[in-house]
Amino acid sequence: MSKTNNTAALGFEEQIWKAADILRGNMDAGEYKHVVLGLIFLKYISDKFDERYQELLADDDDAEDRDAYTEVSVFFVPPSARWNVIAEFARKEEIGTVIDSAMRAVEKENKRLKDILPMNYARSELDKRRLGDVVDIFTNIKMIDHGTDKDILGRAYEYCLAKFAEQEGKRAGEFYTPSCVVRTLVEVLQPFSGRVYDPCCGSGGMFVQSSDFVKNHAGNIGNLSIYGQDDNPTTRKMAIMNLAIRGIEADLGGYNADTFHNDLHPTLKADYIMANPPFNQSDWNGGSLSDDKRWVYGLPPSGNANFAWIQHMIHHLAPGGRMGIVLANGSLSSQSGGEGEIRKKIIEADLVEGIVAMPTQLFFTTQIPVSLWLVSRGKKQTGKTLFIDARKMGEMKTRALREVTHDEVIKIADTFKAFSEGTLEDVKGFCATVATEEIAKQDYILTPGRYVGIEKQADDGEPFNDKMARLTAELSELFKKSDELEDEIRKRLGAIGFELS
Repeated sequence: MSKTNNTAALGFEEQIWKAADILRGNMDAGEYKHVVLGLIFLKYISDKFDERYQELLADDDDAEDRDAYTEVSVFFVPPSARWNVIAEFARKEEIGTVIDSAMRAVEKENKRLKDILPMNYARSELDKRRLGDVVDIFTNIKMIDHGTDKDILGRAYEYCLAKFAEQEGKRAGEFYTPSCVVRTLVEVLQPFSGRVYDPCCGSGGMFVQSSDFVKNHAGNIGNLSIYGQDDNPTTRKMAIMNLAIRGIEADLGGYNADTFHNDLHPTLKADYIMANPPFNQSDWNGGSLSDDKRWVYGLPPSGNANFAWIQHMIHHLAPGGRMGIVLANGSLSSQSGGEGEIRKKIIEADLVEGIVAMPTQLFFTTQIPVSLWLVSRGKKQTGKTLFIDARKMGEMKTRALREVTHDEVIKIADTFKAFSEGTLEDVKGFCATVATEEIAKQDYILTPGRYVGIEKQADDGEPFNDKMARLTAELSELFKKSDELEDEIRKRLGAIGFELS
């Protein structure tokens, strides 16, 4: 498998982020995120337009022919919206109005972008001097000069999304899934071609990683059909922009909508489904969905939507299709609200291909430990489930955030491949192939630790009796120090008039 550099902190991405950070001032991350991402988008499409414009001039073709741009998947940018015009107003008070007008003009010329681009740059709360500083910085950055890969700005866009997610904390869960989690799902599922679906797509990370996977393996992203939806209108707009600058065509429905109450793709049967739904979502039903046809394995409890998401996705899974979903660990063992019975029926239907227990501290939004459910309508190893305990994986990138490395992602994917091929050998403490009958003996609980066992400890060569003598001597010394500390504490408290009982 080829190595991807999507998470590499390239100097270009950092340069873009530093430019973005100038705008922050007193605005919170949730506000200036859209200002920055909109500017990145506008600068990029202008650069791509200019590149095509110069090609047409060199060939003595009509450089203002709109079809000459759309035929090569380049957005047509009308004269008033081109970056050279915006750059001229960088040091003028009306810069915000000029950018808003440019956004409107771009939307008017490109129906794919209708009602998508931000148009609030003229508002008084946005410091126009700082906005001009960012425009100046962007003017001096030639987006298309940072490699032949046209997705270079797409990577910058994703990089900025991650930085904004870090700043927004809990609110970031609405739009961002850590890239290492997404890459794990993508590498396991390997979506080379077919229909890809995410019923809660956020900013489109699952789709972006899927297309990157195909390109990194010398495939054609045109072989993927992208479907999704999101109930947050702002997040949906971010997804459309994120996909558009990568040249990815997607059907995210005509508007934002709640997936449970307004499924925008009711007849879709997808070959691959990937999702990171809200953890332990409550009050999702409201009573109107109790008889819904999606609940084949049982009505999910109104206080937790975990098994509503699983069943919604199974409902949309094509014959032979595979899906991966990120869920809180409670979904592996909960018995409340009928969840245990639903889980049992899904297992007995031989749909669960594998479970991966992920390490902690992967998310900006929560410290809740999570697992990956891999579900398949065409398991090659029928009657068996793969369990992987990956809780020891990952490297700390900050004091609070962990990231699973590229090699670890590939190790998980290769383990699934070996399982599928029937060549996997169990590794104590890491992976195990388990028959459904054994899972039934464990009350259909899917916690990997129950099945993979404990990693065998290396023999340090010290004889058992010698080790016990050494350890008990050390323990005796620690007890002695504990007694001395207790006496000292009692004396000091007594000196100020307090006695311990």
